[in-house]
Amino acid sequence: MPNLDQAMLEVPAPDKMQINTTAHKPKILLLYGSLRARSFSRLVIEESARLLNAFGAETRIFNPEGLPQPDTNDGSHPKVKELHELMMWSEGQVWCSPERHGSMTGIFKSQIDWVPLNMGGVRPTQGKTLAIMQVCGGSQSFNAVNQMRILGRWMRMVTIPNQSSVAKAFLEFDDDGRMKPSPYYNRIVDVMEELMKFTLLLRDNKDHFVDRYSERVETAEQVSQRVNQKSI
Repeated sequence: MPNLDQAMLEVPAPDKMQINTTAHKPKILLLYGSLRARSFSRLVIEESARLLNAFGAETRIFNPEGLPQPDTNDGSHPKVKELHELMMWSEGQVWCSPERHGSMTGIFKSQIDWVPLNMGGVRPTQGKTLAIMQVCGGSQSFNAVNQMRILGRWMRMVTIPNQSSVAKAFLEFDDDGRMKPSPYYNRIVDVMEELMKFTLLLRDNKDHFVDRYSERVETAEQVSQRVNQKSI
């Protein structure tokens, strides 16, 4: 294979992986996509956090209220700094957005758009696990979760196979904001359980799984020079 740089080639092997040696609780960041007083995406996120805590995780929920629109600030805004810090802190994430006009909300997308591809040379989302969910005002749909799955791949996250879409979400919560027993609730339990399993499995091996041949043979600086050249 003459095209390969053999010195930079690394053959995957079991002895290069670790198995759950980290002692602290899995760190899970949860994001939602609505600012309404009775936001069903927030209620789903709060229910998910309760489940994750019961499974042994440490959870933090980011409140997007007050977050400026992307490209309107240099990143010094306190809400932007808070989001960046939580992104770096997390080992796994849960995203939940309402479906609006057949897609995720702008409120949700703006949170992702504030996350740079790298922070001091470190990709803040690369190798982290991700669970995706959506709430629907009417019949069940999957447009928002399909878009979020693409986003997760773009952010180099490990998006788990399971997902949740809650139809007619306004019927699924009681007056105290707690989710009623239902197949929709059971599916959220499934998703959080699966997220915990994937996070426990992958977090100690994140650096190994995201280590890429192309990035070993060509540095980030060299890539930048190549893609930004003025003429070919």
